[in-house]
Amino acid sequence: MNPSPLRRLLLALLPLLLIIFGFALGSVLLPGQAAPVLQVIAPPPTPDFDALEISAAESEIARLYVEVSPSVVSINVAVVQRGRVESVSGSGFVISDQGHVVTNTHVIEDAMRDGIEVNFLDGTIVRAQIVGMDRDSDLAVLQVSTPPEQLRPLVLADSDRLVIGQTALAIGSPFGQRWTLTRGIISALDRTIQGLNRFSIGSVIQTDAAINQGNSGGPLFNLRGEVIGVNSQIVTEPPSRLSRSIPGNAGVGFAIPANLVRRVVDDLIRDGEVRYSFLGITALSDEGRPITLNQMETLNLPNNLRGVLVAAVSPDSPAERAGLRDMGRSVRVRGEQVPSSADIITAIDGTPVHDMSSLISWLAIHTRPGDEVTLSIWRDGAPISMPVTLGER
Repeated sequence: MNPSPLRRLLLALLPLLLIIFGFALGSVLLPGQAAPVLQVIAPPPTPDFDALEISAAESEIARLYVEVSPSVVSINVAVVQRGRVESVSGSGFVISDQGHVVTNTHVIEDAMRDGIEVNFLDGTIVRAQIVGMDRDSDLAVLQVSTPPEQLRPLVLADSDRLVIGQTALAIGSPFGQRWTLTRGIISALDRTIQGLNRFSIGSVIQTDAAINQGNSGGPLFNLRGEVIGVNSQIVTEPPSRLSRSIPGNAGVGFAIPANLVRRVVDDLIRDGEVRYSFLGITALSDEGRPITLNQMETLNLPNNLRGVLVAAVSPDSPAERAGLRDMGRSVRVRGEQVPSSADIITAIDGTPVHDMSSLISWLAIHTRPGDEVTLSIWRDGAPISMPVTLGER
């Protein structure tokens, strides 16, 4: 049967219609030109939580995961080890719509040129360039060339307002298992951990949310979906004599606090480096242990005094120029070695410092080299004030 006149007309116009449609899409090809890849970025489907048989608390966490997980990235890094190219992995998160991504310095510092891949939840994989690295805080900023409308930056919380017992959620790629959610609590605050240099990181968050190899650089959240810290280190359990298993998480993880993250990230994006203030003291206890009763009695201190007991002052340091002193000779009191005299720093510019962790943190977040601060000191049984002009590490 012959086609109708209308059908013959449509068949004749079909090639022309296809060409017009192709121009409308901007995808008509020149000879030898490859077809463009059109990728539609869509958020993952959101479950109908109301239809699920889960509790209100479970629904809250599930909704939060759906909301923030597109902002968390998995990072693959090509490195040369023992003469071979190998891959290491970590985590990170989007911090700006300009494509800035936060992670740990130790995740990416050994990367080969163009050897950093950033993976997004929707399947997008892009290369990243290093904006800056800070070994003192073990924080780094990457940048990806991704359209702003495809990025969902996370918000940093005020880490000074955290409390022990608060829920903490970690999302990352432990052992390469991407976008893994773990839950715990903030189990301690004001911990001190070692940076990648000889300087310590203060006011660190301790959590029992499971953090393992591959979580490094990923976010630790509160229940509002704000980043309270960047997961950085864990305490591992050594292999048993009866087992050859590799060390595992011992339930103690550490996250760099959000307020320090904010300061470091801002400086790295603006300047490519971070300049820290330097005081120049060594504390008798760098581990956050309080002043002991024997020390209080020997040094004539109030029995509720908290602060940093100065063991030594670095030569030609800001602390020495301001007049801080080394502790006196040690005497044995009830089996404990106690200094016969010492300066105890109790506050900076009126802000109490309870231990070396809070001192390090306050200097790192609130001061810059060249700033003048006033130290509150307890010396020879009485409080004094001492102005100090800070140097640079």
